[in-house]
Amino acid sequence: MTALVWLRRDLRRADLPTLAAAHEASGGPVAVAVVVDPQFFDDAGAARQAWFAATVTALRDGFDGRLCVRTGDPVTVIPALVREIGATSVHVSTETEAEGAARDDAVRTALAAQGVAWVETGSPYAVTPGRVLNRAGEGFQVFTPFSKAWVEHGWRAPASEPPDLRLADVPSDERAWERLRDALAQPGVPDLPAAGEEAALARWRSFLDEGLPAYRADRDRADLDATSRLSPYLALGVVHPRTLLADLEARGGESADRLRTELAWREFYGDVLFRHPESLWQDLRPGFDGLTDWDDTDLVEAWRQGRTGFPFVDAGMRQLLATGWMHNRVRMVVASFLTKDLHAHWTLGARWFLTHLIDGDLASNNHGWQWVAGTGTDAAPYFRVFNPVLQGRRFDPRGDYVRRWVPELAHLPGSAVHEPWDADGGYERGYPRPIVDHGEERRVSLARYSALTRG
Repeated sequence: MTALVWLRRDLRRADLPTLAAAHEASGGPVAVAVVVDPQFFDDAGAARQAWFAATVTALRDGFDGRLCVRTGDPVTVIPALVREIGATSVHVSTETEAEGAARDDAVRTALAAQGVAWVETGSPYAVTPGRVLNRAGEGFQVFTPFSKAWVEHGWRAPASEPPDLRLADVPSDERAWERLRDALAQPGVPDLPAAGEEAALARWRSFLDEGLPAYRADRDRADLDATSRLSPYLALGVVHPRTLLADLEARGGESADRLRTELAWREFYGDVLFRHPESLWQDLRPGFDGLTDWDDTDLVEAWRQGRTGFPFVDAGMRQLLATGWMHNRVRMVVASFLTKDLHAHWTLGARWFLTHLIDGDLASNNHGWQWVAGTGTDAAPYFRVFNPVLQGRRFDPRGDYVRRWVPELAHLPGSAVHEPWDADGGYERGYPRPIVDHGEERRVSLARYSALTRG
């Protein structure tokens, strides 16, 4: 017998429990497949398509060339592949996002008609969404109690690969590889990090040895390479959070605790989205429709292109376009600027991020945006309005981050780069003037909030 492992948000070989489950079920060879699904792939931006393509290409090497890649609707592709190879079971990681779960339901139904078993083992999370509960047996909507319960719940140790695993050699669809090659060659692809499991684990080992000791102190510094940079790999499951948590437990210390907390945020947002699927594109907290506007204005376009006249904001937006990634502290600042200074609805920013971020994760991205906008999980959210100048001075104190991404200001020394309006020659190289008055727009935002709460 043959079993099929269908990979989606688990594009790796190590710490992959579906491999062991498929091996046990088959008693023979295990086929491993990836489907390039047009419904998901075509809607992604150039950066995300290229990152997926680079990751799948590296994954083929990880499986010794025995990775079957097909293209099309999985509802027809997977049953057809099962018939082709004579598989008696299909093994997947549990999908808890609404669209992915609906797709899986359709594939499961089609396989049941063929008498083929559907087996779910593990998920993209250390703790599958829906399993962390309060004393009343309900989910959490506030992070801190969730994170405590999440730690108390615990998670499994990393999975081991069966020593006698045999991989089936199933031919790919050349059209699928052609689509992936085209994705890598298309215009607009940013400079990508090294793709694949080997690169992810090498980055992780390097960070553990060199970056972790200072992580707690420096993680918010945009001018330093002080974060793990693993989010693009986590987004596609190239490395599993279980693997990271096991290593952090072995290291211990305040920085390890801080990074564990950051992983808990990812788990929290996955849980919130599972319990409230409508919150993907709707406010989690109702009654705040009047806070922001839905119009896609010229000011929003200036924000997209990094031409707002606020250097820390513009540096982040240009980093996003150039690399498909942005420092997390800067993400909060640019999100606050869009929603609180430009009064644009958070969904405009969330969609732009998902188009360009190679670590774009629906739950983390969209609920992170709501956290900043004041319509999500934060208990007292809307009074927080990030001052882009003060944030720049604090988290890019020497101005190195801005000078890297905003060359029109590279001639300004030190922290003067954050206020070109006060610097001699601040605008001599074509940098734009501020498009809004931050102090005035902050007052507008708070007045809107007060009017809604009084009503």
